[in-house]
Amino acid sequence: MTDPTTDDAVLISGTDGAQQYLSFTVRGELMAISILDVKEIIEISDMTRVPMTSGNIRGVINLRGNVVPVVDLAYRLSGQASHLNRRSCIVLVETGDEDERQPMGMLVERVNEILDIPETQLQQTPDFGTDIAADYIASMARYGEDFIILLNIARVLNGEDLAGTPAAGLQMKN
Repeated sequence: MTDPTTDDAVLISGTDGAQQYLSFTVRGELMAISILDVKEIIEISDMTRVPMTSGNIRGVINLRGNVVPVVDLAYRLSGQASHLNRRSCIVLVETGDEDERQPMGMLVERVNEILDIPETQLQQTPDFGTDIAADYIASMARYGEDFIILLNIARVLNGEDLAGTPAAGLQMKN
């Protein structure tokens, strides 16, 4: 097991009722989404910028013949574009309802690992005031002495909101 004081994710000991989450880093913050929402993780390929789209959309990629929009998660949450590095990648998820599913990519700084988080470790999102869009957060989870932000991807990747300017997102480290 990894030391929970490091920047890397830790595999939290699973117990009955534990759920799995894919952990990743966005602008230095540790976040996660349910592993059930993840379709695949892909390397960053050439993204085509689409003129007149909001800064939330970094571009589109060709994924096996399908056009997939890629949301810059850092921009979506903080209004500041991601800094691409060799560990940056795209987490592919699907949004929409059961009848109409739309693949979307989320650009992240790096993917860490899969975490088993017991329900007892989950905590409700506190009221942060106006500096944070609390509806972007599904819950928080204990991580050593720190917390992991568990994102509500249905809200973060809401198509209507993505078309406009970023909502009041998470206040992240620069």
